[in-house]
Amino acid sequence: MSHHTPPPGTRWSLLAPVLIGALLLAGCTAGGGGTGGATQGGDASSGFSIMVAQSNDADDYWAKFAEQYTEETGVPVEVIPYPGDGYNTQVTTQLQAGNAADMMILSPGTGQAISVVTLAEAGFLEPLDDTSAAVIPEGTESLYEADGEIYAQPAALNPTGFIYNAAGAAEVGIDDYPASYDDMLEACGAARDGGKSFNVLAGSAPPNNGLLAMVISATQVYGPEPDWNEQRAAGEVTFADSNWRDVLDTIVEMKESGCFQDGVEGGTFDSITQGIGGQTSLTASVPGSAAASIGSATGLDLTVQAFPAADGKQPYIVASAGYAWAINAAAEEGAKAAAQEFLDWAAKPEQAQTFADLSGLVAITGVDAANLAPAYQPVGDLLEQGDFVEAPLATFPNPGVYDALTVGIQGLLTSQKTVDQVLDAMDAAWDA
Repeated sequence: MSHHTPPPGTRWSLLAPVLIGALLLAGCTAGGGGTGGATQGGDASSGFSIMVAQSNDADDYWAKFAEQYTEETGVPVEVIPYPGDGYNTQVTTQLQAGNAADMMILSPGTGQAISVVTLAEAGFLEPLDDTSAAVIPEGTESLYEADGEIYAQPAALNPTGFIYNAAGAAEVGIDDYPASYDDMLEACGAARDGGKSFNVLAGSAPPNNGLLAMVISATQVYGPEPDWNEQRAAGEVTFADSNWRDVLDTIVEMKESGCFQDGVEGGTFDSITQGIGGQTSLTASVPGSAAASIGSATGLDLTVQAFPAADGKQPYIVASAGYAWAINAAAEEGAKAAAQEFLDWAAKPEQAQTFADLSGLVAITGVDAANLAPAYQPVGDLLEQGDFVEAPLATFPNPGVYDALTVGIQGLLTSQKTVDQVLDAMDAAWDA
């Protein structure tokens, strides 16, 4: 099954961003001392500022990449990190107030508040040049385009599944990553018997709930039917009457089978870093780069795995250009010029590979198994053969669909909602 993207030239009103709100990326103050992030002055050599999301100190690859640029060019770059769970609000609030940084990291599409197309259509973003446009993977142009202009440059391909601690699993008698869904449920029991949980989930953080659903849906929905969202847009299927029911049933079954940590409904992003880092949990549904950042911070050898498929079925993984650089339309002209020069530099294949190495992601210029980080070797064949899907919410029509999903999963974890209620809410949001 080949990698599925929206057809070139299709201008979906169905676009949505992908994984940025979910997990990666740390926290500071607003650009320009909180009184105005845009760099003053008109000379590109004066540099620019960029706001990023960051979940812990180890997720500093944006800053390291910017440092390399400064070392090479002498152009200063101020990197302003914010906690991942508050980043979306910081971006939208500061853009509306006129004091956002000169650049920011956004999500492709239109499905969330910090989506590229949403913010471009609202007039907050600066059009980019042809070099930025050339980096966009073929078939995904509509995730970055508004009114014939490109407004963001993807940073890297981000494979997303379960990060996995094989050494911790061996401690409880699990010798291999589960080959099937039934094997995973058995592993949940073995982990429990050994005093661990198979999976740790930030159940109180809607983005992480949604990410778990995306990871499962790659194997259960979009791998077998890569055009499912197109079918939904045409009114041919619904969430309530499709394999999306299996996705939510799976989450309920995982909870009932003890796959998650105790108190999962109150879990936070710290629960993930502490669970994986402290080896009390074996897996987490997070962007693949977390295998590198958490692994480097803890010394653990973590890998990226696909969600186990049912016996005899093909597993798939989510792999999207989930992070994209964009320039603030309100920035000073010199800062805009400096930021575009940085993006032109970042678009070079050697720099794209450098960023992939720093971030633990995959170079946006192409998947080459020989250049994959060791963490991705278990899914190397899936990536090389194209057995991966775009993040499904990238072609949801509006933020309400994803909101209904993420909040609905919280309700499933607390037993305050049923699968039917969540699916009906998703269908209602899609049709709104």
